[in-house]
Amino acid sequence: MSGDRPSARWDLLLTGGDLLDPGGGRAGRHDVAVRDGRVAEVGPSLPRAAAAEVVDVSGRLVTPGLVDLHTHVYGGATYWGIDPDPVAWHSGVTTWVDAGSSGAYSFPAFAATAARYAVRVPALLNISAVGLIAPVGESRELANCDVELAVTTARAYRGRIVGFKVRMDRHNVGVHGVEPLRRAVEAADACGLPLMVHIGAAPPAVADLLPLLRPGDLITHCASGIAAGPDGFDPASREAYQAGVLFDVGHGSGGFAFDVLEAQLAAGMPPHTVSTDLHSRSLHGPAFDLPTTMAKMLAAGMGLERVVEATTIGPARALGLAGGVGTLAPGAPADIAVFAVEHGRFELADVHGQRRASPLRLVNETTYRDGRPLTPRLPEPVPSWIPLTDAQRGALRRRETAVRRLLTSPLVGPDGLAEQFPRHGG
Repeated sequence: MSGDRPSARWDLLLTGGDLLDPGGGRAGRHDVAVRDGRVAEVGPSLPRAAAAEVVDVSGRLVTPGLVDLHTHVYGGATYWGIDPDPVAWHSGVTTWVDAGSSGAYSFPAFAATAARYAVRVPALLNISAVGLIAPVGESRELANCDVELAVTTARAYRGRIVGFKVRMDRHNVGVHGVEPLRRAVEAADACGLPLMVHIGAAPPAVADLLPLLRPGDLITHCASGIAAGPDGFDPASREAYQAGVLFDVGHGSGGFAFDVLEAQLAAGMPPHTVSTDLHSRSLHGPAFDLPTTMAKMLAAGMGLERVVEATTIGPARALGLAGGVGTLAPGAPADIAVFAVEHGRFELADVHGQRRASPLRLVNETTYRDGRPLTPRLPEPVPSWIPLTDAQRGALRRRETAVRRLLTSPLVGPDGLAEQFPRHGG
C-alpha cells in the first residue's frame, strides 16, 4: 500500500484480483481504479503510480458490491427488523433492498432511518399501510391495503421506493384470498413499478396467485418447501417462469428447501435472483448472510458466475436500480467486495434441516461503499422475542467472550510503540 500522491489520477487502485462482474461483462485478472467514489477504469494492468492508494488483492475474488434483493432493515421499529451495518462490512453486501418492512403509515420514519445506514437501502413499499410491525397479519384488515395511499406514498418517495411488496399466505391475508394481491398489482401498475409477492402456507395456493402477476414481478421464497406443499414442484410455476415472472430465493427462516430448488434447476428454472430474507429470525441461522446463502446455491448445483450474477446485476435489473448499482463498469458507484475463496467440502442446511455440501465458500475480506471500506461494527443484541436454540445462545456467548478478549488486551506490546513526544523536544 502506498502513501498519498498529490498528482494521483485515482484515489484507489485494487490490483491483481480475479474480477467477476457479470453485469460489466468482465471476468479474470483485472485491476479496478476508483476516483471520487466511482469506478474510473477497469483493466488488466493499470499503472500503480497513478493511484494515491494501491491495495494488492492478488489471489482474491473481486465482485461488485452484492445486492441483497430481500432484507428487513427497519430495526427497532418492526418485529423482523435488523440493522444492516454490523453485517454489511464483513459480508460484501452494499445494497440492502428492504422488502416491505414499512407501509404508507410509517414510511417517512423508515426513510429517515435508512438514510443513516452506511449501505444503500432502496425499498419495496408494503401494500398494507401498517407494514411488518407484527410477525403476521398485516393484510387481515383489508382497509390497511389502501391503494390510493400506497400510490401517493410511492410517488412522494420516487427513487427510494422501487417497488411494492405483499405477503400472500393464510397467516397474512386471513379470509381475503387474493384481494390483497389484486390491490398490490393495482398500485404497482399505477406507479409503473414491479411487485414482490411472498408465497407460503396456503390458502391461497401459489397457482391462484400466478395468473395475476405481470412479467417482471417477483415471486420470493420461490424454493419454499411450505409453499410447494406435498406435491412439490407446481407446474403452474413453469408457466409463470416462461411468461417472465422472476423467481427470487428469499431464504429466510422458513422459505428455502434444497429439494425444491433442485427440482426447479432440473426443470431449467434457475432463480433469477438470490437473496437472504435476512431478518431478526434468520440472521443467527439458518440464513446467516448472503455469502452463506450463495454457498447453498453452489451446493445445489448452480455455478459461481450464475450465483454472482443473481446477487449483483440480476437484482439491480429486476428493480431498475439506477446509476450502475450491481456492476463495476466505469462510472458505476465504487461498491466493491473482495473475497478469499476457500475450497473444500462445506456442509450447509436449509430451513428444514436438509443438508448439502458446497465445494467452496466466499469469505469477505473488505467491503467498499463508494470507494471507502466499511468500518467494523459490533453485532446488535438479539431481541427478546426471537427464539434461539441452546447451541445458538452458546455460540453467541462464545463470540462475545472472544470479542471481549480481543478488545481488552493491549493492541500491541512495548516493541510496537514509538515515542510520540520526545521528553527533551528533540
